[in-house]
Amino acid sequence: MSSKTEKATALFSSGFNCAQSVLAVFCEKYDLDENTALKISGGLGAGVRCGDICGAVSGAVLVIGLKHGHYISEDGISKSNCNSKTLEFIDLFKKKNGSAICREILGYDLSVKTEYEQAQNQNLFKTTCVDMVKSAVELLEDIDC
Repeated sequence: MSSKTEKATALFSSGFNCAQSVLAVFCEKYDLDENTALKISGGLGAGVRCGDICGAVSGAVLVIGLKHGHYISEDGISKSNCNSKTLEFIDLFKKKNGSAICREILGYDLSVKTEYEQAQNQNLFKTTCVDMVKSAVELLEDIDC
């Protein structure tokens, strides 16, 4: 396990969400303040709180944007490259994990209180979600982010 993967799982285990845990471990590499990263990714966990795109995937997409994103409106090359890298990552994540949708990965819709509680009772946040955080970090490292 890489040091980034270890740190991401430690962050997740300490109470940060999946998106925060993935993004935060790449902060130093991209000169982003970790506190800022934790704040901006705070609402992305649990599939943006509604069971949609997995928070680990959302955090990874933010990392891809840090490396490949465009910040000059006319820079179509960077925009295209960022889009391609994002799609590449999502495709790899789906192949490895079966889906990039939180409620499909967990089998529960976390926006529904009773289903959230069922997922919690089955320790999915300590097992499946940790695996998704690890997977996202590993895939980012594999695609050289």
